[in-house]
Amino acid sequence: MQCFVYASARKIDSYLWLAQRDDFERLPEAMVSMLGDLRFVLEVQLDGQRRLPVEDAEQVLEHLRTQGWHLQLPPPETLAGANHPAYGNTRMEGGEE
Repeated sequence: MQCFVYASARKIDSYLWLAQRDDFERLPEAMVSMLGDLRFVLEVQLDGQRRLPVEDAEQVLEHLRTQGWHLQLPPPETLAGANHPAYGNTRMEGGEE
C-alpha cells in the first residue's frame, strides 16, 4: 500500500500516516488541533513484511485500511526523559518548581 507520512510542527516526533496524500478531511478535529501544521516528509510503499523503526507495519496498515490514517506518537521513553533527575533542579517561570 502506498502511504504518505507527515510530521507535526507542534508535537515533536509525532507523525501522521495517510492512505491518500493530503486527505486531511477524514481526521478528527481534536487531532488536527493537537498536531498543528503538518509537513509532508515521506512517501513509502508499505506491506506487512516491511520493518519500521518505531511502529508495527501490520498495525499501521490496519489503521490505514479501516480509518485512512495512523497516528505515530513518540515512544514512552522519549516522553519520560523530561522526568530525568538531571532536569529536577530547573525552575519554571514564576519561581515554581
